[in-house]
Amino acid sequence: MKNIYIYLFSLFILACGNSEKPAESNLKSSETTNYIKISKQQFESQNMRFGQLIEQSFNTTVKANGAIDVPPENRSSVNTFIGGYVNKVPLLVGDKVKKGQFVASLSSTDIVEIQQEYLEVLAQLAYQKNEYTRQKTLFEEKISSQKNYLKAESVYKSSLAMYNGLRKKLQMLNIEASSVEQGEITSEIKLYAPIDGYVTNVNVSNGAFVSPSSKLLEIVNTDHIQLELDVFEKDILNVKRHQKIVFHVPEASNKNFEGEVHLVGTSIDNNRIIKVHGHLNDDQIQLITGMFVEASIIVESKKGISIAKTAILKNELNSYLLVLKEEKNDTYFLEKLPLKIGLENEKFAEVLNSSSFKDKKIVTQGVFMLNEL
Repeated sequence: MKNIYIYLFSLFILACGNSEKPAESNLKSSETTNYIKISKQQFESQNMRFGQLIEQSFNTTVKANGAIDVPPENRSSVNTFIGGYVNKVPLLVGDKVKKGQFVASLSSTDIVEIQQEYLEVLAQLAYQKNEYTRQKTLFEEKISSQKNYLKAESVYKSSLAMYNGLRKKLQMLNIEASSVEQGEITSEIKLYAPIDGYVTNVNVSNGAFVSPSSKLLEIVNTDHIQLELDVFEKDILNVKRHQKIVFHVPEASNKNFEGEVHLVGTSIDNNRIIKVHGHLNDDQIQLITGMFVEASIIVESKKGISIAKTAILKNELNSYLLVLKEEKNDTYFLEKLPLKIGLENEKFAEVLNSSSFKDKKIVTQGVFMLNEL
């Protein structure tokens, strides 16, 4: 009887051990393997996708900040060579002007005095020229002394120099000497745009007094904008002419623009920075001078086998990719394989152990939901 009880107890134990297990999830990872099981329905509902390794270009870059600028010949200030009071400034910031267009006028008593001096010297010059010619003839005929001849020559040439100087002043003030010679004396001068472009600064208003050193207006021609970049000393030896520049204006747009290195500075400032001058590939880009830019100068470029960063699983120590190991009925069996990463860019990472993933289907989208498995 005792043996019968022992036999029945053993059967009970076996029956308990073979009882049905709780229903398992369609998405799980073995505790002892690198396999993950997921149903096709879950795979699709999570917008997961399969892909393969692809070839990508990876760039080694030098980071730089700077601004949009124009060549020196495309920037001009409107100044006056004489002090005076502003009569008229018909332009506003942003106005487009053509070379030779009227931009301002001013008046001054000094303008009148220059014209008076010019007429006085002009009147004396004719007499002094005749006297010089007469004394020269008398001296050559030994009728007059050399002293009288030299004195007449000195007076005439001094007046001629003054005449030419005053005539040049009138030209610089945009006053026609021929009009002054006819007695037309003006107290006003007009200033004209020295280049085509847009008005970027207006520093005066009607009635204001300006000195000869004052800048009335600034005009910038934006037909050929350029980049002025700051590169740190530690990076400058890698920067060469004709290297590609990719830049954007962070405050205005995330769109990237392209250019190339045109000149590399040869001096370092107190902040250990060197200036790098770049040309834009598209002159039609609508950018404004003074805009701050963030740029990358591509100093080296190489191709490599890569995978989209959206495919990478990471933990504290390692990186992995999920590859399709087996497909059975409505289930995918995924294998977690170690990944060795090389160069990276914004969207892709170079796969150094690419032979491990050759011709395999890799989960390239939606792996974030599996990161904890």
